[in-house]
Amino acid sequence: MFQQKFALQTDAREAPLELCVVIPTLNEAGNVEALLEKLGIALAGIEWEAIFVDDSSSDGTPELLTKIAQSDRRVRMIRRIGRRGLSSAVVEGALASTTPVIAVIDADLQHDERILPDLYRAVAGGHELAIGTRYAGTGSTGEWDESRLKISRFATALASPIMKTRLSDPMSGLFAVRRDVLLEAAPRLSNVGYKILLDVVASIHRPLKTAEVGYTFGTRVAGESKLDEMVALEYLELLLDKTVGRFVPVKLVQFGAVGMLGVGVHLLLLDIALNALGLAFSGAQAAAVIGAMTFNFALNNRFTYRDRQLKGLAWVGGLLSFYLVCSLGAVANVGIGSLVYDQFHGWWVAGIAGAIVGSVWNYVASGWLTWARR
Repeated sequence: MFQQKFALQTDAREAPLELCVVIPTLNEAGNVEALLEKLGIALAGIEWEAIFVDDSSSDGTPELLTKIAQSDRRVRMIRRIGRRGLSSAVVEGALASTTPVIAVIDADLQHDERILPDLYRAVAGGHELAIGTRYAGTGSTGEWDESRLKISRFATALASPIMKTRLSDPMSGLFAVRRDVLLEAAPRLSNVGYKILLDVVASIHRPLKTAEVGYTFGTRVAGESKLDEMVALEYLELLLDKTVGRFVPVKLVQFGAVGMLGVGVHLLLLDIALNALGLAFSGAQAAAVIGAMTFNFALNNRFTYRDRQLKGLAWVGGLLSFYLVCSLGAVANVGIGSLVYDQFHGWWVAGIAGAIVGSVWNYVASGWLTWARR
């Protein structure tokens, strides 16, 4: 009976799947059904499946997708708990498919699904990558204002040095790629932020055979935009990872940058405490140190360790542990600095050595204690 049932199911799907469309979602319940309807029309004649990768949506998106998937075998869902990020979502979705061609499209209906067949045919016909572009051929950014257009073009220019493959729109979120090419890139992907296409192209150290298809970027109808200051930060983090990430951990660079800002905060607070409040130097210095450490903790918690961000009571506990870490770092700073000074008698060499050791200690220890993965 089982064999007979299995044979019937196999016969019902004689043609193998040709295309997987990966769709990352975060609170897109208002767009999912409309997108699937559009995909059904656009991809008629192609054996396709859609894999939605949902990052803990709170608007009913996963529940809606579950209901749809129960009646439509073309639809699958990966539900991620405690993990977020468009790039990593796309990678997880793509690796869950066995189709020879992987396409990526946003769920917000701003991408033109009608060019998906062209992208698919380009890859199936011999290209390794085919992208939907807003900046070549018939492409257009639609209703973007001048400031957003300038920012996008500036971001595109920043990406040029890290790419072996020249693309008119490396920021595009609408593209198709051969599955084996994505697997080639996978071990080196940063999985940071929203720019998965750039991540893929920058992770393959050879030019790819590409095709480009123009499209007009649409306007969001339902749901909320995910664009905020974190998108820009994650984009810069991706660029850093592709340039210096082979030599220095990107989080260490970010931690160091926050530390440099903290020096400025320390000096500002010291000046206020001495000249505005009239405190003695020892009291002013102590207040400045605590203020700078609090500033560094808050900024690192918001940006450097945003993937492990502490909130509520955990924020208070994290701050106290950060005080402890930095206090020990100060001891290491002074100890190493004194040792180097005794050996070489160069105050600036001793100062730099102490600062480096203290900073590295703070980075390693706080990552282990304050922002430990739980």
